[in-house]
Order: sequence, then structure tokens, then C-alpha cells
Amino acid sequence: MFILIKNLKIVGRTGNRLWDLLLAGEKIAAVAEAGSLKLEGLETRIIEGNGLTALPGFIDPHVHILGGGGEGGPATRAPEIRVEDCLSCGVTTVIGCLGTDSVTRHMSSLLAKARALEIEGLSAWIYTGAYNLPTPTITGSVRSDIALIDKVIGAGEIALSDHRSSQPTFDEFIKLVAECRVGGMLGGKAGVAHFHLGDGRGGLEYFFRLLEESELPATQVIATHANRNRRLFSQALEWVRRGGYIDLTCGPEPHDPDEVSVPEALGRIKTLGLPLTRVTVSSDANGSLPVFNRQGELVALTVASQKDFIRAFREVVKENILSLEEAAAVFSGNAADFYRLPGKGKLTPGYEADLLLLDDSLQPKYVLSRGRVAMEEGQLKVRGTFTI
Repeated sequence: MFILIKNLKIVGRTGNRLWDLLLAGEKIAAVAEAGSLKLEGLETRIIEGNGLTALPGFIDPHVHILGGGGEGGPATRAPEIRVEDCLSCGVTTVIGCLGTDSVTRHMSSLLAKARALEIEGLSAWIYTGAYNLPTPTITGSVRSDIALIDKVIGAGEIALSDHRSSQPTFDEFIKLVAECRVGGMLGGKAGVAHFHLGDGRGGLEYFFRLLEESELPATQVIATHANRNRRLFSQALEWVRRGGYIDLTCGPEPHDPDEVSVPEALGRIKTLGLPLTRVTVSSDANGSLPVFNRQGELVALTVASQKDFIRAFREVVKENILSLEEAAAVFSGNAADFYRLPGKGKLTPGYEADLLLLDDSLQPKYVLSRGRVAMEEGQLKVRGTFTI
């Protein structure tokens, strides 16, 4: 089936010209000036894009697709994510992870969930591992998981500077990163070590020691929740200065005053002249958001949502913190490049047909995932297998 989307603005295309996008199956076949494509003898669906702007589908690189949590006992385990939760927010690609709980949730289940989401209409990859070191795997080693299993692109989320972590030594940390690097080389993947950063005093200490005490490059690791508090964010800015990557987490509103919101964080990064290309944004969706008191006791619990992901995107653009093109990179293209996701993050012929069509208020009117129309005129068309 061919789909021709006509008379669009396309993020990243210069000038005020309008464009047509031709999709063939799951791929983008052509991008051409409006009215210049001539199709004869082909079964083609036409979508009128007047007044709409096209950008790549969002990529969320940190999602608890199996659900997270459990810190308050079995009843506090968050539910699995649904394909509707993602596509309704414009997210067409996710990277799934385990978290604190590697006892009642398992790597084989995470892999199966990623494959299920793909069948239902998303693109999905996973990290091998969980908070603890040694970390759970499928084949018996991080290196083998990355090298041999198509969906595994790195290890994560491994916890540092957090009372829920296994309190790993620097040697354990650096060995894990080395395993990721070699596994990535053998498998032709990014082999990224994706680290959860908590509120602990250590912060990014191990990251800076990696540069000083090993041969491993800064690009082999990424710090998620880097905007958790102002002290950690200050370290994260220095890490970006030194060539590293950080991932900002979209939290719910209102947020803790010590937390740096995504709009504030991106504004600060841009003002300082640091490269936005080294920054990604994620939702932590379906992970729990526990609140602990000074004694380490759980006193409150909520669940993260991808609704905060699209809300943060709108805020960043509407408040003129980033241009639409810059925001599209931070919420999509940067993750595609850093994690080496083939065919993702650009509206270019040969790439996968993952795209959003936004109206002037930045509301998604159409969402297409691998060429399939998931949302039409603001109405979701895709349903999960067990959605009633």
C-alpha cells in the first residue's frame, strides 16, 4: 500500500515551501516539492496535510514496558505499558528496561514484551540487566546478550548513587561498560551502558573516573535522570562539556523544587552553548515514582506516564526554549543516533515511515508507525491485543 501525504511543512526542510511525502509499506519512498510527484496505476491513499507539520516519531529511550516499581511490596508493582499509551503521545519507538525489581520481573519477559509491542505497531528494543550488579541477562553474559540478541542494544538501567542499587565498586562499573563495548562491537550495535542516577553523594563520580582511569570513551555510557536534582544536573553539564551524553527525565507536575524540569534543563544547556546533540529525553513511563523519607522509608508512590513526554515537548517549543527542529532532534533524532537505531529519527527516503503530523497547537493529528496509520484526525486507530 502506498500513502501520499500532501502539502506538508517538514521539520528540517528550509524555506516556506510545502512538501509531499510518499510512503511505500513501512518505508519513506520519496520527499518532493508539493505537487511534483506523479503516481499512476498504483493503489494509493491520499492524506491532505494542509496546515500540518511533519516530524519524526518520538523515540523514548527509557520505558518500563513490563512495568516498574515494587519498592512498597507486590501491590506496588506498576502495570505493563500498552501500545495505546505510546502511540497516543506520538511515541513510535521505545527502549524497554527493568528497574529495581529483577526478582519478579525477568529478562526473557522483557524481550517477549518488546516483541509483542512490535507486533501491535511500535518499534521496540531493550537493555539487558536491571539495577543490580552482577546484573541479570538472557544468555549468561552482557556481552553475549548484546552480540547475539537482535533486540538488545546495551545494558541498563544499572543503578548508581542510590540506596536501592547494589552499591557497585568502580571495578564492577568499568567491567560492565567494557562488556557493553565489546558486545556492541561484536553485534554491530551501540553497546551503551545506560545508568540510573539516584540522589546519592557519588553522583557522576564513576563517569569522570572512566575518562581518567580507562581507555573507554565517554560515548559508551549515558546518565539517565540527570535532572533529578540541581547538584547532579551541575555534574551532568560538566559531563556534556567533556563529550558525554545525558538523558533528561520528564517528571509529572508539579515537580520537586530541587528537580530541574526538562524545559529548564534544555534552556540552560542551550544558553551555555553546550551541544544539544548530546542530550536525549525520556519518560520513565510505567516506572514507579517513589518518595522516600530521610530514613529510607517509602511514603508515597505514583507512576510515570508518556503524557509527560509530549507535554514537555510542547512546553519546550511553545516557550521558545528550542526551535521545533531542535526539539525534534532532542525528542527523537538524538536517541536514534546515539543508540544506533537503524532507519529511525529522520524523514528521509529509505528511513522507516515513523512520523507525526502536528497542527499549529502541536497536537498530533496523525501518527504513523512503520507506515501504519495509528492516529487519524486526532483519533487513535490502534488497539492492543487485550484492549476491550
